[in-house]
Amino acid sequence: MTSAYLESIGNGRLAREGLLSEDAAHQAAAVLERLDQAPLETIRIVFADQHGILRGKTIAAGALASVFRSGLNLPGTLLLKDTSNRTVFPVWDGPGTGPLASMTGAGDMLLVPDPTTFRVLPWSSHSAWMFCDPVASDGSALPFAPRPVLRRAIDRLSGLGYGLTVGLEVEFHVFDRVGDPLGHHETGMPGQSPQTRLLDQGYQFLSESTYDRLEPVMDKLRRQAQALGLPVRSTEVEMGPSQFEFTFEPADPLTHADNMIMFRTMVKEVCHRDGMHATFMCRPRVENSASSGWHLHQSLTDSDGTNVFMPQAPGELPAIASAWIAGVLAHAKESCLLTTPTVNGYKRYQPFQLAPNRIEWGEDNRGAMVRALMRAGDGASRIENRVAEPAANPYFYFASQILSGVAGITGGLTAPVPVETPYGEQSQALPPSLIAAIEAFEEGSLYRDTLGDDFADYMSVLKRAEWKRYLSTVSEWEQREYFGLF
Repeated sequence: MTSAYLESIGNGRLAREGLLSEDAAHQAAAVLERLDQAPLETIRIVFADQHGILRGKTIAAGALASVFRSGLNLPGTLLLKDTSNRTVFPVWDGPGTGPLASMTGAGDMLLVPDPTTFRVLPWSSHSAWMFCDPVASDGSALPFAPRPVLRRAIDRLSGLGYGLTVGLEVEFHVFDRVGDPLGHHETGMPGQSPQTRLLDQGYQFLSESTYDRLEPVMDKLRRQAQALGLPVRSTEVEMGPSQFEFTFEPADPLTHADNMIMFRTMVKEVCHRDGMHATFMCRPRVENSASSGWHLHQSLTDSDGTNVFMPQAPGELPAIASAWIAGVLAHAKESCLLTTPTVNGYKRYQPFQLAPNRIEWGEDNRGAMVRALMRAGDGASRIENRVAEPAANPYFYFASQILSGVAGITGGLTAPVPVETPYGEQSQALPPSLIAAIEAFEEGSLYRDTLGDDFADYMSVLKRAEWKRYLSTVSEWEQREYFGLF
């Protein structure tokens, strides 16, 4: 049966035009053969958008073969929307230019499926996921499509003879839902958020008794993650009330970027089905809340698989690790648009809160932006970047680390002296707001030089639109400060 499927896929548009490789065609045929034996009804054909949110269409299982042959058309404007779902690029102003040309008039883009991402959904066992990469309707690349952006960065590092291994520590909140804003007056772009209450009290960091009370939720999320094939390492009670942390075994960047998208989506969907609300928002506006971070562990391996961040002698900082750290620090400000892409994320950069607020590194120092965990003879030697918020798009986040590190290597940079007082005034501050991060991104040259003008201009337009909407909204602070006074 596989050969019949393979012949059909090989005669399709994607294979003919080189959008689906020979290996991918064989994997696609194997997926179709598996479908013959599986009681699946629907396949969710999805892609991770510019914000790291899954979007797509659900097809009947029998239609999957046509997607492997011809792809799936979706409106290109899905890549042109801000976080409120407003299209912020001019698609109605006549013929566009460059990569936006095919999106004029809300024209289509094409989703190219990746059969290696096929997953049966354990919480919806009649359905499965299939991740895709968006390309223009004529098959040409879209320079701001997230998964391809990360692949380009990986290729750049591979050209130097290195591979990156990453490990994830992800913090998030899970609350009980006590009210859904489903009234007609509560809709909008965006609609009102749900009303919630705690699952348990805090602050009880790593408390055994708190874990026991939260274990039913922890267990359900862990089991669903493991059923998706995600390499869960630990489930933990984080600092704040109703705050969780999951950590994952190391993997390559593309695998873990896909894993992060799957994990965030799974957590939100599973919790919603059980009457809860999960959020990866950095600092929810609820009383006594703690900020959530996303710590990314990083190490480089050479062509032999040797960890080149491992010191050969006590107290030594390997030259390649020094260069990588220096690059990450040198480009931290302009990278914040990719590591911390929301207005809310900058409210985490506070001193003495186990979060960074300055651009520096330290040896096993949780207040520093980059925490070095390197010991002679330790094959797990690595750095941990603590800068990001858990709402970041993982493809852009990982690409920012690779491109910054590569710049450090190719530029022959050397890391500065590690800090012992991470909240002192000796180091440059991280951007204090999204607009400061946008300006740093626009003033920097790293992403324009490595990913091109189209990507840099796209990110600038996208995030400036979000900032302008934020400025136009009257906040609770303004109401309390001025409404009675004046």
